[in-house]
Amino acid sequence: MSWRAGLSRHLPILRFFGCPESPSSRGTISWYKSNYEELKLLNPTMPLLLRTTENAMPAVTTELDFTTDDLLRFIIQTKKFKDENGTVSEARVEAAEAYLKTDWATLRRERWSSPGFDPEEPFLDEKNPDWRSDPKIASDLSLYLKLKEEVDEKVATFKSGPNEEYTRAENALLMCQRVDLWGAGEREVQAAVQHLYMLGRRFNDLEPDNPDFITEFYPGASDL
Repeated sequence: MSWRAGLSRHLPILRFFGCPESPSSRGTISWYKSNYEELKLLNPTMPLLLRTTENAMPAVTTELDFTTDDLLRFIIQTKKFKDENGTVSEARVEAAEAYLKTDWATLRRERWSSPGFDPEEPFLDEKNPDWRSDPKIASDLSLYLKLKEEVDEKVATFKSGPNEEYTRAENALLMCQRVDLWGAGEREVQAAVQHLYMLGRRFNDLEPDNPDFITEFYPGASDL
């Protein structure tokens, strides 16, 4: 399948930015206008937006569904878990690696071990602040509470960096959703769109936009 036809399968939206008066945006705007009709024909439900204003920085952006696991792998690979003396924090690296090995299937199953009770119900502590003291609930959810406490401890550990490294890494990863195109020609713009498409294939898990009912009918073989 051509990457053009597969855009909407992996990216929810494409936004192009540029200044209509600036030569630095000429390639971005020209590529958009030259390819919009074909892309929209192949991806009719996908928004393909062009935003222009004076002195706008030419760029293309999309939305990628990075998970906590993706973020932790990025931080570990780039060695961003640092102590105040600049060395890699072994404690936070170990907490992140342990988090990546969490048995989420067991945690989800044990969540429902107490019939008729959900420990993750919104505002539960306000409605029933003493639920942890209930002997039956505590017994039913003993494994869940143990696993949840371990997960919370790991999260608190790897988020405890002295320089807000977790938040900084989040922002760095979010910038992968944008490609700046200052002075780019049409070939560079197309390469940027293909790059975002490949990231979408890696990180996005979009559900197909199937209609609720049949809107068009194509007759089959005459003998059926």
